[in-house]
Amino acid sequence: MTNAFPPKDPAAILDYEFDWSAWLADGETITGTPVIEAPGLTVNPDAKTTQVASGKVTFWLGGGEAESFYDVACKVTTSAGRTDRRTAQLRVAAR
Repeated sequence: MTNAFPPKDPAAILDYEFDWSAWLADGETITGTPVIEAPGLTVNPDAKTTQVASGKVTFWLGGGEAESFYDVACKVTTSAGRTDRRTAQLRVAAR
Protein backbone atom coordinates (compact mmCIF):
# COMPACT_ATOMS: atom_id res chain seq x y z
CA MET A 1 0.00 0.00 0.00
CA THR A 2 1.27 3.45 -0.88
CA ASN A 3 1.10 6.17 1.74
CA ALA A 4 0.63 9.84 0.90
CA PHE A 5 2.62 12.93 1.82
CA PRO A 6 0.98 16.35 2.26
CA PRO A 7 0.90 18.23 -1.07
CA LYS A 8 3.39 20.93 -2.03
CA ASP A 9 3.49 23.88 -4.40
CA PRO A 10 5.95 23.59 -7.33
CA ALA A 11 7.97 26.52 -5.93
CA ALA A 12 8.05 25.17 -2.36
CA ILE A 13 10.96 23.34 -0.77
CA LEU A 14 9.53 21.24 2.05
CA ASP A 15 10.74 18.55 4.41
CA TYR A 16 9.21 15.06 4.42
CA GLU A 17 9.78 12.01 6.57
CA PHE A 18 9.69 8.24 6.43
CA ASP A 19 9.28 6.78 9.91
CA TRP A 20 10.91 3.35 10.32
CA SER A 21 10.95 3.40 14.14
CA ALA A 22 8.12 0.87 14.66
CA TRP A 23 9.74 -1.51 12.14
CA LEU A 24 13.22 -1.49 13.70
CA ALA A 25 14.03 -4.09 16.36
CA ASP A 26 15.28 -2.96 19.79
CA GLY A 27 18.79 -1.56 19.38
CA GLU A 28 18.66 -1.73 15.58
CA THR A 29 19.54 1.45 13.68
CA ILE A 30 19.53 2.73 10.12
CA THR A 31 23.08 2.64 8.80
CA GLY A 32 24.65 4.56 5.96
CA THR A 33 22.72 7.13 3.99
CA PRO A 34 19.18 6.16 2.98
CA VAL A 35 18.48 6.32 -0.75
CA ILE A 36 15.67 8.73 -1.67
CA GLU A 37 14.19 8.29 -5.15
CA ALA A 38 11.84 10.94 -6.50
CA PRO A 39 11.93 11.10 -10.32
CA GLY A 40 10.71 14.51 -11.50
CA LEU A 41 11.44 16.21 -8.16
CA THR A 42 14.65 17.63 -6.73
CA VAL A 43 15.85 15.78 -3.62
CA ASN A 44 17.64 17.97 -1.04
CA PRO A 45 17.83 21.20 -3.08
CA ASP A 46 19.75 24.25 -1.86
CA ALA A 47 22.40 22.11 -0.11
CA LYS A 48 19.83 20.53 2.22
CA THR A 49 20.71 17.05 3.47
CA THR A 50 18.97 13.85 4.49
CA GLN A 51 18.93 13.33 8.26
CA VAL A 52 18.48 10.09 10.20
CA ALA A 53 17.45 10.17 13.87
CA SER A 54 15.44 7.82 16.09
CA GLY A 55 14.49 5.61 13.15
CA LYS A 56 13.16 8.50 11.08
CA VAL A 57 14.55 9.62 7.71
CA THR A 58 13.94 13.32 6.99
CA PHE A 59 14.70 14.83 3.59
CA TRP A 60 13.69 17.80 1.43
CA LEU A 61 11.84 17.96 -1.89
CA GLY A 62 11.63 20.80 -4.38
CA GLY A 63 10.20 21.29 -7.84
CA GLY A 64 7.62 19.20 -9.60
CA GLU A 65 4.90 20.11 -12.05
CA ALA A 66 1.55 21.48 -10.84
CA GLU A 67 -1.34 19.01 -10.79
CA SER A 68 1.00 16.03 -10.95
CA PHE A 69 1.55 13.04 -8.69
CA TYR A 70 4.98 11.63 -7.85
CA ASP A 71 6.07 8.42 -6.17
CA VAL A 72 8.76 9.09 -3.58
CA ALA A 73 10.70 6.09 -2.28
CA CYS A 74 13.12 5.54 0.58
CA LYS A 75 15.45 2.54 0.81
CA VAL A 76 17.31 1.80 4.03
CA THR A 77 19.79 -0.72 5.35
CA THR A 78 19.93 -1.49 9.06
CA SER A 79 22.61 -2.46 11.55
CA ALA A 80 21.08 -5.97 11.50
CA GLY A 81 21.67 -6.22 7.73
CA ARG A 82 18.01 -5.88 6.77
CA THR A 83 16.98 -3.72 3.80
CA ASP A 84 13.57 -2.33 3.00
CA ARG A 85 11.96 0.18 0.67
CA ARG A 86 8.83 2.26 1.22
CA THR A 87 6.94 4.49 -1.19
CA ALA A 88 4.67 7.47 -0.62
CA GLN A 89 2.77 9.52 -3.16
CA LEU A 90 3.20 13.29 -3.34
CA ARG A 91 0.78 15.63 -5.09
CA VAL A 92 2.20 18.86 -6.45
CA ALA A 93 -0.45 21.56 -6.76
CA ALA A 94 -0.33 25.32 -7.24
CA ARG A 95 -1.39 27.02 -4.03
